[in-house]
Amino acid sequence: MDKFSVSVRELQQKDIAAIADYWYKTTKAELMAMGADKKLLPKRKEFEGMLQQQILLPYNSKRAYALIWEYNGEAIGHCNVNPFTYGKEAYMHLHIWKQEARRKGIAAKLVKLSLSYFFNNLKLERLFCQPHADNDAANRVLEKAGFIFVWEYITTPGSINFKQPVKLWMATPEIIQQ
Repeated sequence: MDKFSVSVRELQQKDIAAIADYWYKTTKAELMAMGADKKLLPKRKEFEGMLQQQILLPYNSKRAYALIWEYNGEAIGHCNVNPFTYGKEAYMHLHIWKQEARRKGIAAKLVKLSLSYFFNNLKLERLFCQPHADNDAANRVLEKAGFIFVWEYITTPGSINFKQPVKLWMATPEIIQQ
């Protein structure tokens, strides 16, 4: 395996354009493969405003919370939770923007690094992730990161998603510490 350095940090103003580009420059086919529908995306300005709010609001007032994933010092993706209930539970989403950063064996490490931010800053009891059932890479990453498989079912996982089969994974602070 290549020698690499991974790190995680909170979303900053300088990251907003890169996250927006990821969503708004991705092709319709690529979005469909992620279970997302381009027609359900809010206007870009509105989306960027929502990201700006994440930066400004205290943890207990946020509606979403994003972390930036870095590989060898370069931002290559993000991990976010929404929806979430402060002090209770959240639903996590994983995105590696750069194709060349995929299949490097770094995603599980990035997820593990992200967990302390979510559990500590949002005071969570449970963290869920529900990737498309056919997304083998995401499902393997969650298993490697220590998540427990709960069940497979059909749902609409988020506001930009269409109805799809998903695998529900769960983590708690206790599970992750083992």
